[in-house]
Amino acid sequence: MGILLSVLRVIALLGTAYVLLKVLQNYLGRSPLDNIPGPPSGHWMKGNLGQIFDRAGWDFNHNLGLKYGPVVKLYGQFGTRQLFVFDPAALSSIIVKDQYVYEEAPEFLASIHCMLGDGLLATLGERHRKQRRLLNPVFSIAHMRHMVPIFYNITSKLQRAIGARVKNGQEEIDILDWMGRTALELVGQAGLGWSFDPLEEDTVDHNLGTAVKGVVPTLFPLRLIRPLLPIVMKLGSPALQHKLVDLIPNKHVRRAKQISDEIQKHSRHIYEEKKRAMREGDEAVMHQIGEGKDIMSKLMQANMSASEEDKLPEDELLGQMATFIFAGMDTTSNALARTLDLLSTHPDVQNKMRAEVLEAIREHGDDIPYDVLVELPYMDAVCRETLRLYAPVPHLIRKTRKDIVMPLSAPIRGVNGALINEIPVPEGTVVHIGILASNRNPELWGPDAAEWKPERWLNPLPEVVKEAHIPGVYSHLMTFLGGGRACIGFKFSQLEMKIVFAVLLSKFTFAPSGKEIFWNVGGIQYPTVGVSSSRPEMPMKVGFVKA
Repeated sequence: MGILLSVLRVIALLGTAYVLLKVLQNYLGRSPLDNIPGPPSGHWMKGNLGQIFDRAGWDFNHNLGLKYGPVVKLYGQFGTRQLFVFDPAALSSIIVKDQYVYEEAPEFLASIHCMLGDGLLATLGERHRKQRRLLNPVFSIAHMRHMVPIFYNITSKLQRAIGARVKNGQEEIDILDWMGRTALELVGQAGLGWSFDPLEEDTVDHNLGTAVKGVVPTLFPLRLIRPLLPIVMKLGSPALQHKLVDLIPNKHVRRAKQISDEIQKHSRHIYEEKKRAMREGDEAVMHQIGEGKDIMSKLMQANMSASEEDKLPEDELLGQMATFIFAGMDTTSNALARTLDLLSTHPDVQNKMRAEVLEAIREHGDDIPYDVLVELPYMDAVCRETLRLYAPVPHLIRKTRKDIVMPLSAPIRGVNGALINEIPVPEGTVVHIGILASNRNPELWGPDAAEWKPERWLNPLPEVVKEAHIPGVYSHLMTFLGGGRACIGFKFSQLEMKIVFAVLLSKFTFAPSGKEIFWNVGGIQYPTVGVSSSRPEMPMKVGFVKA
């Protein structure tokens, strides 16, 4: 124990010396980014980070682009210069052309590795590409079709559970809780071949969903500690690293470890059960949930038949499972809740969407076929507009591995009044990818870019949107990113959302509870009752559709 404490003290001293050196460099030196327009530093230590990461910081985030343009200089910790970017040409460079220069920051990778293991979110370079090659086939449209019966089975359970709670008339229900539990069960059965929740009782006897929901809120307060994680991750064995983390006297670190242990425990248990079934043969696999058609079973089968150079080691397979659980639950459940929130305050849109669903059910039966469901025009417009205006992840961060010149779609005017056609970006610069800012850019989407208007997707998009060549994988939007780190499960998420809406809207009406719902910015947007609460929830009045 004494040795470990000594090691921690040395790490702390080295970290302090590094910070002091960087402070002197930043405040006494000049940067090639100083001519880029941007807001004044909000704090001597945190710069503008306290403003951009403030969970109530909508105005600051929204006004950045409107006031300063598509490339903005921000101040980071201790006066470092950072960039906030949503210029289309710059985005293409960051996430496609020069994506191996603009990489995830080491502290982010280390924190995700600590929480979720060696999955897609925590790896770079060839390891990431190898994982993705093996995963791509199981996220194809062809494989998504096999998921449809599983999705309908789970959402039918959700429909029955809500129906039991409103059988005597309209009732207030925490929709966020039910969307979270449903998303976890969907990713559990379709992604992992495992059931976490029968969707019957008001509460469940495990806390995996609570743990997953706690990943982002727990990591956010650790921004000042996270730069130390890459150092810790290089010390000794994983067991030693685990003990070092235990000794950090911080409640958020302790909570992060609890969450990680909970997710890793479930992942390991599911993995061992799948290995056992595969050893016992096809009949045992067929008796599992999903009958071996789930994403993880397919991945493990593909890994077994892959060449030695393409095989993933066991720790990376476990990392994929933890990543599926996190990535498949939190963003999608919040997107489902956000859409239902909007439908509750726009009853005309809700009624129109319901009419479209009921017509499809009359023609094709309760389980609307895949090809019909994904082409329902009004539902598709509602989903696209919600994912445009309220992308669950507002922005992402990259860090330059070397000096690079950032191209621009059009010149910007520098602080000195001169036009800037390209920006020299020094090695080590933090770059914020403005997902929401790109999706809401009035130069592309028009003066109503900040308004929720599903009808905009029922007509041809403005030519300026198409000509901008936004590098996202989805509908000229940055919601699911693009390039080699685009969201691999975006088709899974879209299908999940549409089946949930089809099943729920055919039976229920949704109305505001009368309580103030505040959507927090966060790393992933989430709702609370009022701005002062930190507990994620979204009560809503739900009742049966009148015959």
